[in-house]
Amino acid sequence: MGGLEKKKYESGSATNYVTRNKARKKLQLSLPDFRRLCILKGIYPHEPKHKKKVNKGSTAPRTFYLLKDIKFLLHEPIVTKFREYKVFVRRLRKAYGKQEWDAVDRIRENKPTYKLDHIIKERYPTFIDALRDLDDSLSMCFLFSTFRRTGKCHVQTIQLCRRLSVEFLNYVIASRSLRKVFLSIKGIYYQADILGQTVTWITPYAFSHNHPTDVDYRVMATFTEFYTTLLGFVNFRLYQTLNLQYPPKLESHSEADLKVNDEDKYALGSEAYMEKLTALSASLSRVIPSEPEDTEVELDEFPTDPENDNLQEEQRKQQQEEEKHKSLFVGLKFFLNREVPREALAFVIRSFGGEVSWDSTLYIGATYDSSEPTITHHIVDRPNVQTQIINRYYVQPQWVFDSVNARLCLPVEDYFPGVLLPPHLSPFVVEKEGDYIPPEKQRLLALQRGERLDEEEEDEDEEEEDDDEEEEDDDEEDEEVAEEANEEDIESDKKLREREDEQFKGKKLNVKVTAGTVKLEDKARAVEHEKNEEKRLAIMMMKKKEKYLYNKIMFGKKRKVREANKLAMKRKAHDEAAKAERKTKKSKKP
Repeated sequence: MGGLEKKKYESGSATNYVTRNKARKKLQLSLPDFRRLCILKGIYPHEPKHKKKVNKGSTAPRTFYLLKDIKFLLHEPIVTKFREYKVFVRRLRKAYGKQEWDAVDRIRENKPTYKLDHIIKERYPTFIDALRDLDDSLSMCFLFSTFRRTGKCHVQTIQLCRRLSVEFLNYVIASRSLRKVFLSIKGIYYQADILGQTVTWITPYAFSHNHPTDVDYRVMATFTEFYTTLLGFVNFRLYQTLNLQYPPKLESHSEADLKVNDEDKYALGSEAYMEKLTALSASLSRVIPSEPEDTEVELDEFPTDPENDNLQEEQRKQQQEEEKHKSLFVGLKFFLNREVPREALAFVIRSFGGEVSWDSTLYIGATYDSSEPTITHHIVDRPNVQTQIINRYYVQPQWVFDSVNARLCLPVEDYFPGVLLPPHLSPFVVEKEGDYIPPEKQRLLALQRGERLDEEEEDEDEEEEDDDEEEEDDDEEDEEVAEEANEEDIESDKKLREREDEQFKGKKLNVKVTAGTVKLEDKARAVEHEKNEEKRLAIMMMKKKEKYLYNKIMFGKKRKVREANKLAMKRKAHDEAAKAERKTKKSKKP
């Protein structure tokens, strides 16, 4: 029986995990190559529940992986490529040392390469799976596309990220998939509805920035290597759904020189490639389909189930609202001044059906000049505009983003040049019942319902005028109050004298017995009292755990109410301070 005893740390959870060093030695890979392989294959460390048992009684900090994941990596073809690359580097270094330049050229021509296509198909069996995991891919590609040319990142990687990101923007424009935009401190958040999947990504601002030194760019480059492959597959499939040519067809006179159809030239870095990339970025002002657009087809209507009529009616209304939102800027013509963010505004305006252009001397791809008489909105970001044309609106860039989030064209008066802009509210925040809703959001919700707040604004002006009139008529009101107080004192003296006369006469007081009246019971109040009593009794009969959870829920609700009241009080104090400041300004005026 002694031989059948289980040895310690050789069974159970201790055999399900393996340390990083053991896994690396099992795969015969260096630490950077092991990290790279895990990133590409989507394998991450795991924290055991009983770390001391897995670590064989030791409490030293170690990184653990699942043993089945490491066994899964043993059959990966890329591992062989990593080993071949080690041999390649060793041979190349040896040839350089001996100054055998013919051997150097020969070895470089036989550099081992690999593709990640099989990993993409393995990690994303369906196209919908790839769309669901597209957020990080887009954010990383947009980030790398803004990097400057330094030794920390390959130039070809930056150019590839730029090309793929602009191709994706062109698809969003052509499909009218954009839904929300938000300008934050981190960057610009976009949200699009792509084939029924909600995709959210962030793009950095087009400002020059210093790269931090404490970031491992090799790890980021490995993620980018995987994400660019994924985004290339996704872009190809998305362009197919719209019958668009991929890579996108560019409208330029030097199309023969650019060799658009040559995929190898298109993917490699050169002057022709940079020319193509610039032309592709400029194509945000227009998208050229490979085939003529199909006319809209009316769907057949079939008899519906009476029980689902309400649901179908709601879906029909929602679809109509979505179509109206997609064509928000249809018929509007925009011109962008030189100081506004050109690419972000052009992308948003084109995504909702508007026409946009800019100064042709600043950037290629302009479709019309600022003197075009049909321009409806001129986007500027400066306090004063020297020469203004009468038949167009001059607005600040925030008007475009706020109108998209509000799903309607907002009044332009609040966004004129030099005007203090309203708060830029986040479209990703949805207030629930009991939450604090700022007045600006209430005004926006009223505009969405089709209500106008002119009457409320007039009421506020009237209140300010009333306050001024009250300050002027304080003396008159004090005199009237004093006269009313004197009249009340006289009447009370008369009543006291009458009572004293009756007592001195010694007569019995005239007391009458009147019939009682039936007191009507408020049924609603009685029902509410009964419900409260039942609730109180139910709380008393709760078990200890249930009562603890109930108290926790109620505490959370009360805290939510307190926070909403706190925000309301802060806003009230802010409004009162602003009102007082306006009054002081008015009083200082001569």
